[in-house]
Amino acid sequence: MKFLAGLSCFAALASAVVVDLSKRDSPLDVKIEAVGNSGVKASITNTGASDLKVLKAGSILDKLAVEKAEVFAGAEQVAFDGVRLRLATSGIAEDAFEIIPAGKTVEVEWDVAEVHDLSAGGKFDVAAKGSFSFADADSTDIAGTASFSSNVLSVDVDGAAAAKVRRDFHENVKRTVVQSDCTGTQRTATTTALSNCRALAAAASSAAVSGPAAKMTEYFKSSTTATRNTVAAVFARVASECGSTTSGVSRQYCTDIYPACSSGVIAYTLPSQSYMVNCPYFFNNMVALSSTCHAQDRATTAL
Repeated sequence: MKFLAGLSCFAALASAVVVDLSKRDSPLDVKIEAVGNSGVKASITNTGASDLKVLKAGSILDKLAVEKAEVFAGAEQVAFDGVRLRLATSGIAEDAFEIIPAGKTVEVEWDVAEVHDLSAGGKFDVAAKGSFSFADADSTDIAGTASFSSNVLSVDVDGAAAAKVRRDFHENVKRTVVQSDCTGTQRTATTTALSNCRALAAAASSAAVSGPAAKMTEYFKSSTTATRNTVAAVFARVASECGSTTSGVSRQYCTDIYPACSSGVIAYTLPSQSYMVNCPYFFNNMVALSSTCHAQDRATTAL
């Protein structure tokens, strides 16, 4: 991993703190409709009896090009190549949230062609599916998640127009990647995170090969030899990437070059450009390596 350099956010196996409230009925109802050639408008209704305080970052309310919809061409899912965020669960500013009043609807629009290659044109199916992190009314700590799944929208896309939207978006992103800036205490924090990442990933690779079947099933839904080998290989590649600050396929920055470091964002990556950015929260609010299972820290953020 080169300085500048970061690796694409791997599934947050060892670090995510997510309160699973799937057993509770979600109050959110999301409907989408087509806007223009490749635009989508989502109407998000809170059908519950109380207001819902949702985190905007990483959701369909985010102004950034995060993954807001799944796009299919026939049975094939079109790859997402936008921004992926690593989100905090505490210490988040109040303005990072939006309150959706009970019985009310909020609307948002975005263009799926920015982060999905629709240049082939023709028919595509689009659906918004995911969840909002939410906090209690008098808090900014994440209390749980509220899931949603929209209707499926079938659209006929002009491939040339969609290709221009995507090209313009990615050209703008490329122009921003011009600096290397990890110095001083930020460089020290980042190199330590990468070193710890290497150790964690190497241990995870070994555990995937011969660790308890129950843990494999818990995290990866299978403990077959094929699954074990796949997981072990991925963690081995992560260990290799985190093992160097002068080589590798990715770049890392310590200032917000995109920019995407809003409140609640620990770090972000743009996989299509092979870079990762550590946000101020990473340096100011996190320990190097926590001994608490599933706690958020710099090492597991790098991993």
